[in-house]
Amino acid sequence: MPDSAGKPLGPGLGSSADGEGLARRHRRRWVWATTLGVTAFLMASSGIGWVVYAKLNGNITADEAAAAELARYERERPTSLVRGAQNILLIGSDTRAGQGNQEYGRDVGSERSDTTILLHLAADRRSATAVSLPRDLMVDIPGCRRADGSRSEPVFAMFNRAFQVGGSACSIRTVEKLTDIRVDHHMVVDFSGFKEMVDAVDGVRVCLREPIDDQAAKLRLPAGKVTLDGEQALGYVRARKSLGNGSDTDRIDRQQQFLGALVNKVQSNGVLLNPVKLYPLLDAATSSLTTDPELASLRGLYQLVRGLRDIPTEHVQFLTVPRKSYVYDANRDQLVEPEAEKLFARLRADQPVAVKAVSRQVPGGGGEENRKNAPSPTPTFRGNTADEHTCE
Repeated sequence: MPDSAGKPLGPGLGSSADGEGLARRHRRRWVWATTLGVTAFLMASSGIGWVVYAKLNGNITADEAAAAELARYERERPTSLVRGAQNILLIGSDTRAGQGNQEYGRDVGSERSDTTILLHLAADRRSATAVSLPRDLMVDIPGCRRADGSRSEPVFAMFNRAFQVGGSACSIRTVEKLTDIRVDHHMVVDFSGFKEMVDAVDGVRVCLREPIDDQAAKLRLPAGKVTLDGEQALGYVRARKSLGNGSDTDRIDRQQQFLGALVNKVQSNGVLLNPVKLYPLLDAATSSLTTDPELASLRGLYQLVRGLRDIPTEHVQFLTVPRKSYVYDANRDQLVEPEAEKLFARLRADQPVAVKAVSRQVPGGGGEENRKNAPSPTPTFRGNTADEHTCE
């Protein structure tokens, strides 16, 4: 979720320390693969297409500084175990810098990761697993290069501190240290980019059990089926204290369900085959992206996601890393072991995992209820798939 065209990049810091019928369900394709495929068609079919391609291609910012910092620590980084499998770190930045972001608070010269997802793409491209990492998770953060060129000391702290201190490179090194999973690519997107993508598809429908009146999130909505515009969607996925039980885990669950609804909206709304609707979505998405240099072009993105076009949305999974309240501070999180390591080990080895609806899970996932109800030895974790509707 939620750097736009105005995103600052600190020297050496990397990105600034600022998914109705049976046939349709099995043939639905994940959004980015088809989106970029249509872009390629536009590019090749006309002179106008070349202009569009050049414009969209130029929107993406290459994270050269993060690449240089990661190269410095190449020897200590994990190695990939399965050829063809890919792991992409998706970072939602809470920066207030840049056009469209100032209204969410004062720019204090730094930012933290508001949402972070480790996306695993299976080598056979038959499944995709998105693992949410709570911002309040207590982790070991290595020494990282700051915006001013100095280096921080290693520290045990909340996960989102890594991005604040050392940008995307520091977040990547922290995730690799935590999971022993090689991060092959990364993407950073900010508040403004998230809103624009939702508006580009004419909003996303969610179902609310109760009305919402959250002054902090500037969100006032009735109960029932509601189509959220970009501004409302941002408040909905970011709100914490006034929705659910107030926990970050509850907020992550809401984010995962919204992302699934967004995938379904794009697939069912004729966006991908309608250039008039497609261009605003692509423009919003690419303008909000900062990526590693290899992905910093439409060609690079297309090369990554072209194999995803045949993944059914029921095989696009969203889950939360097994977590519980930190033993020394109930407002922080820690991993639940050995469940977390089982998850990481299976992702490293490109082995399948399964998810089950959040409402039927025990806290943390992978617990006794999951093992008892699982139809196979495949470990089951709390989460949902992109084909699960939030309004049924």
